[in-house]
Amino acid sequence: MLATAALTFSQALLARILRPGDIAVDATAGNGHDAVFLARHVAPNGLVHCLDIQPAALDSTRARLAAAGLADMARLHDAGHERLGDIVPAADRGRVRAVVFNLGYLPGGDATVTTRPVTTLAALEAARRVLCPGGALAVVCYTGHPGGADEARAVAAWCAGLPFAAWRAARYELVNKPGDAIVSFFVENIPARPAA
Repeated sequence: MLATAALTFSQALLARILRPGDIAVDATAGNGHDAVFLARHVAPNGLVHCLDIQPAALDSTRARLAAAGLADMARLHDAGHERLGDIVPAADRGRVRAVVFNLGYLPGGDATVTTRPVTTLAALEAARRVLCPGGALAVVCYTGHPGGADEARAVAAWCAGLPFAAWRAARYELVNKPGDAIVSFFVENIPARPAA
């Protein structure tokens, strides 16, 4: 239920900005749910780059996209999210409308293979550089596993350090569920105002 609320919140915000023809990135493909969501919103002529280091995650994402009839809308990359800046082609940097992160471990997979603050922070910086004006990052942090709370704190500090003139960063979490809560961050790239 908590995960559903966090994902629904992020997806509702992303649905407001995604358009057909956009480029998006699923930085942690996992079981493919975000990839399908993004592909549906950028279809019929957009593209979703999906990254993951686990073959099982890429296989699941590939199968989910195919079952939804969206296989042609995505490119799957056997790479960690910290390589996002290398994966997005130079011509598309500054044109990506949305980047999605679900941090933690692959549900149903090896729980010892997790995202880590050092690679996540590198990935967030890379994502920031590829976003278009008006684009957004959606980051869901699962804090109930070893290292998860530290990673959520690192993401929060990164968000807090963004310059307000160009970025808006918001945090969403349930405050009456201590311990293994899920924290979502939504970061928007604010378009520059034309000079008067």
